[in-house]
Amino acid sequence: MSYQFSCNRTYLRYDLCTIGGSTVLDPTTSTFFTMDPTSPVHVEKIRPYPRKYEDYIMSQIKELNLVSGPSSPQCTIRHESPAIVFSAGGYTGNLFHAFNDGLIPLFITASSFYPDGDFIIVVSEFHDWWQSKYAEILKVLSKHPIVALEKDNATHCFPSATLGLIAHGFMTIDPTLIPTPKTLMHFRDLLEKAYTQNPILPSPPLDPKRERRPRLVLTCRGNDVSSRRILNQDEVIQVMKEIGFDVIVFQPNRYTSLSEAYAMLNSSHVMVGVHGAALTHALFLRPRSVFMQVVPIGTEWAADAFYGRIAKGLNVNYLEYKIRVEESSLMEKYGKDNVLLKDPSAVQKKGWPTEIMDIYLKQQNVKLDLVRFRKSLKSAYLMAKKFMHKER
Repeated sequence: MSYQFSCNRTYLRYDLCTIGGSTVLDPTTSTFFTMDPTSPVHVEKIRPYPRKYEDYIMSQIKELNLVSGPSSPQCTIRHESPAIVFSAGGYTGNLFHAFNDGLIPLFITASSFYPDGDFIIVVSEFHDWWQSKYAEILKVLSKHPIVALEKDNATHCFPSATLGLIAHGFMTIDPTLIPTPKTLMHFRDLLEKAYTQNPILPSPPLDPKRERRPRLVLTCRGNDVSSRRILNQDEVIQVMKEIGFDVIVFQPNRYTSLSEAYAMLNSSHVMVGVHGAALTHALFLRPRSVFMQVVPIGTEWAADAFYGRIAKGLNVNYLEYKIRVEESSLMEKYGKDNVLLKDPSAVQKKGWPTEIMDIYLKQQNVKLDLVRFRKSLKSAYLMAKKFMHKER
């Protein structure tokens, strides 16, 4: 039987429902209605968040309803543009997930269905802080005011709607899957448009006569975070300065302005940091700049899948500094011969259960071998100077 909407549930990461004709949204019941006088009532449900493979978080995503039947509510507000509907719940409070599970899939979905950019963002589990933090990006994605389900009582009519977001993988945009091909570079162009409309100019060098030194941003974990910190950070900064970098210590938190972060990184030559959500700021680096990720024990796969792909997608020079057992704080607790340290891949063959993930991500700090790390920094310096030469 043919209905006014269809849902595709064959994808690994997401479900996608499309309403091809006029639909009425009742935000008080989180329901999209379509009229079909000739058919019995038909109901579908969707959790519009692209982590379908993760039962724990999906159970916390609000379910939306699609109802096709002989009647529907009256329309209070009529829109001329279609809707893209998704959840800002789940892990959205984490910067990595806000981009990986939200903004990048939104860009992919909009590019796939509405390449002219004329669509309305409809958000379930809306948060004021979310709109405030990502306001510049959201305004570039859509010129229309956001419709927030939990903040609205009026019924809304749309000419069509797409419920759910398309995701291609971790920090990935596959151009072969989009009718008008797009890449991560196109998403970077969108970020540039968002954050250069009212640019915050970087501070000029203190001594313009002095030869320019590459600007290195050291991204650090906040004081309220107890893991994946650089225990000898002061010594590391000293080595960076000795090699020839001007060092900026960047310690982002949930209140950090993305406009200011963009201005800083977009005018820098190198970004260095330990694996973690703060490295999502690598999206703000310019092509051909340098990104070095410090990779703690047991995070090798995630380091490449989450942040290595940003570098590849943006044509950024990418370096990994994989720490040795002796550089991990886990050695003191478990001993250097423990399989957790000697062969983390063997431990992870059976999956990534919470108790194992917590050891590597929540119990581990790093104390970098300054001799080894200096060699990696010298490589980054040479790449940065080459980049600076092309800037002229």
